Amino acid sequence: MAARDKIRSILEKTRTIAVYGMSKDAGKTGYWVAEYLAGKGYDIIPVNPTAETIQKRKSYPDLQSVPKRIDTVLVFRRSEDALDAVREAVARRQERGDVTVVWLQQGIRNEEARKLAEESGILFVQDRCMMHEYQMINLMEG
Repeated sequence: MAARDKIRSILEKTRTIAVYGMSKDAGKTGYWVAEYLAGKGYDIIPVNPTAETIQKRKSYPDLQSVPKRIDTVLVFRRSEDALDAVREAVARRQERGDVTVVWLQQGIRNEEARKLAEESGILFVQDRCMMHEYQMINLMEG
């Protein structure tokens, strides 16, 4: 599957996005990308152990604590920390069978994380902005 088709498929099938490392700071990408996606109809779940709520949504300390089904985990952590998010996503997939995609935000790359995700049957996207990809697909269809 070509990259554009893979991304289109992910964005069409995703309903619930756990934003791993979602920021409390409205000036940061990890805040406003999630806000944008929420405005496009995605159910956003903040995952940040230092926050009780973000954007009036309950925040969870980790993926295991999220009670709802998760389709995609969108990661806003440094490249060297992305593997931890993927390990949590893999563990959750094994326990609950939900997480189908891990998406590392633009500027975040981790090949070990990619290998682990793909070996676990999880679609993996790295170094791409979900908001930008959403906009590009919708411009192409317009």
